[in-house]
Amino acid sequence: MIQAVANCRVPKVAIVIGGSYGAGNYAMCGRGLDPRFIFAWPNSRTAVMGPAQAGKVMRIVAEDKQRRSGMEPDPKTLDFLEQATAKKLEDGSTALFGTARLWDDGLIDPRDTRRVVAMVLDVCREAEARQLRPNTFGVARL
Repeated sequence: MIQAVANCRVPKVAIVIGGSYGAGNYAMCGRGLDPRFIFAWPNSRTAVMGPAQAGKVMRIVAEDKQRRSGMEPDPKTLDFLEQATAKKLEDGSTALFGTARLWDDGLIDPRDTRRVVAMVLDVCREAEARQLRPNTFGVARL
């Protein structure tokens, strides 16, 4: 799948409509595979992993660390760490959070999806028909 997406010669346009987590996010036309456009629906979520899974992983790691150092794991501290991690990922995976950091090209109303896809495919076709002059300066992506 990754090889197919990475080597295709058609314009790549990604629309995140639900949860997009971890390697699946990259494999399904994330920024690393250089899509022409990435849009997101307002209800979509993008993160390294699901919030509950991340909280559980942090809990396991912290518990193992405490045991290795000879301490008895404190359930209250571990619960707090698990919940705080899950909350942080939950808040940081929303579509608005991602688009505010330019992780995509904008949020679109789900009802406008066909119109947006038609427009960006028209833009891609127009770009191929024109002689483009490359920038001679860097473009800041904040």
